[in-house]
Amino acid sequence: MFAGNLTDEQIELLLNDVWEHYGYDFTHYSKASIKRRLNRIYILDRFPSFAVLRYRVKNDTTYFKRFLEEITVNVTEMFRDPLYYKVLREKVLPSLGTYPFIRIWIAGCSTGEEAYSIAIILKEINLYHKAIIYATDINQEVLAKANEGIFKLSEMKTYSENYIASGGSTEFSAYYSANYEHAKFNDDLKDKLNFSQHNLVSDYSFNSFQLVICRNVLIYFDKELQSKVLNLFNDSLENLGYLALGSKETIQNSTISSKFKQFENEKIWRKIN
Repeated sequence: MFAGNLTDEQIELLLNDVWEHYGYDFTHYSKASIKRRLNRIYILDRFPSFAVLRYRVKNDTTYFKRFLEEITVNVTEMFRDPLYYKVLREKVLPSLGTYPFIRIWIAGCSTGEEAYSIAIILKEINLYHKAIIYATDINQEVLAKANEGIFKLSEMKTYSENYIASGGSTEFSAYYSANYEHAKFNDDLKDKLNFSQHNLVSDYSFNSFQLVICRNVLIYFDKELQSKVLNLFNDSLENLGYLALGSKETIQNSTISSKFKQFENEKIWRKIN
């Protein structure tokens, strides 16, 4: 019979197991958020006790893939917050057009909708040929989905509306082919897209970028981890590069705030020092 919610002590034990067995450190995620997600999977999979859940996570690598997907947040959509994408289209990306090569990092890319959105904009402003987009996530399962470029056909109406509101200049349907209940995005959108695993908690910077996008990821971290990740982004950005965050995220009161200036009243900052 189901035994109820997990205690703080049980959650700490479980997170330590995950760190020791698999190398994923969730100990600096927002406590309220991680507790909510762990209790959700505990209830959803109807574990009779904490001991059974703990044993399953430690000893069943197939189940752990599901566990990881449940406790990492993978909610996204194409051209989400269209005005933000409009600023990227009209101001940020064109300002990078003078560079011989444009390097973009999308951190926490989930199933790839944001990466394909950026690829489409770069195509339309004729900069895709000299850009490379590194789209990274902690979760290999969602990266595999992102690389396929296949999404639910039922989502295309919303994505098309977002695209038009963001300044899109083409029929959105030109970018994918419909097949029964799914839409597969054109392979040429992946020519400069590199999906790869990267852990913001433990991994270092891997290149120098002119634009770093990390939207709606920091809100799931505690203050200490937020600071660490913002410093990672600062180290990864060239001078005059741009940092784009989610609508509820900010660099204000952080250790890097003096090195950036907010851009166009959006959650986009430009590195000035």
